[in-house]
Amino acid sequence: MRPAEVLACHDCDLLQLGPAVSPGSTLRCRRCHAELRRGRSNGPEYALAFTLAAVVLLIISNVSPIVGLSVNGHVVRTTLAGSVRVLYIDGMWPLALLVGITTIVMPALQTLSMCWLLVPLRFGRVPAYAVEAFRLFRLARPWGMTEVLILGLLVALVKLAHIAKVVPETALWSFVVLMLLLAAASASFDPHELWARIARARHAERPLKLRPSTPGSATLTAAGCGLVLCHECGLLVPARHEKGHVRDCPRCGSPLHSRKPLSLSRTWAYLLAATVLYVPANVLPVMDTSSLFGAQKDTIMSGVVYLWISGSWPLAALVFIASIVVPMLKIIGLGYLTISTQLGSRWLPEQRTRIYRVVELVGRWSMLDIYVITMLVALVQFQALATIKAGPAAIAFGAVVVLTLFAALSFDPRLMWDAAETDHVRARRS
Repeated sequence: MRPAEVLACHDCDLLQLGPAVSPGSTLRCRRCHAELRRGRSNGPEYALAFTLAAVVLLIISNVSPIVGLSVNGHVVRTTLAGSVRVLYIDGMWPLALLVGITTIVMPALQTLSMCWLLVPLRFGRVPAYAVEAFRLFRLARPWGMTEVLILGLLVALVKLAHIAKVVPETALWSFVVLMLLLAAASASFDPHELWARIARARHAERPLKLRPSTPGSATLTAAGCGLVLCHECGLLVPARHEKGHVRDCPRCGSPLHSRKPLSLSRTWAYLLAATVLYVPANVLPVMDTSSLFGAQKDTIMSGVVYLWISGSWPLAALVFIASIVVPMLKIIGLGYLTISTQLGSRWLPEQRTRIYRVVELVGRWSMLDIYVITMLVALVQFQALATIKAGPAAIAFGAVVVLTLFAALSFDPRLMWDAAETDHVRARRS
């Protein structure tokens, strides 16, 4: 039986011994209940099978048309790349860049990096450039938004059905299956198991010796024991300060920090920028529609109203929550966490950590309206009959989504627990 492993929680920095996890079970932090390990049976093998299937569907999804729109015998079809191209031609290159990266580039990088890592391991070999491939996977995974794209397509199809006859194409169905395969591959892919297999093929890693460096500490944390957790590969290593900086991770080469550098300052910068842009994103027109009956400018809220009065109230509620409520709650939630942390609040750190996880989880779903606009702009191009173009609010809204995502990535939840640790130390000394 494998001996218990020393683990550090990535959310609260608590050190604890983690026993071997059986398949189907989950090991959670005893203080903040963050997931530390998940038991998987043949995880790398399943991940490889799902990834190879995803590669095939990724090619089909990007080559074949997604949907067609038929008006008086004239059919307009578009691919995902074609939709991005239309946005670029219309002068909306920031929006085209955002859609292209999140729906084409990042899913492709995610699947290719997983294949690069898993195929050699399947044959008992260490992948070449494993460090670079793993870091590329970690970079791509949060920004691949295939599941949000599927919901955006659904909303766009409902709107298009009131304009003309909608013809579903091959890529629409392949994208649905691709979404499921990418989710299954990510769930099966265990970075801990990946690096454990690579370590077995190289040299065994030395066990850690815990030496607490914070006298009187009520709990044992990684920082208190002079250890640093690598957020990229999960390796726990002794910190060695050289000119005020912690060395790079010896396993994956990522910069190591006891806490994210300038976490609160960067979070504030992103939040303030997102707050400023949130107003024009909801006030300015997000779409400009031209037809035989005249021109019309729609905001995000008017689009919600249109879905509601047309009878699609579930989709109206979905768009309202994803495009209006979620960005506002992300800004308020991160603002509350940043202020309370900066003031050294020791109030309910576990509950505040849960708020952070929710904000981090729902952040990507705000991209829903961006994908709806992309499909409408690409398909409704009937020249004199009707055309749709993205409005200035689309760029502002896309910037809000990206900025709030960066704000969530910049915030370090361990800072919330540091205040509680300081309080415990003072109480013990007094």
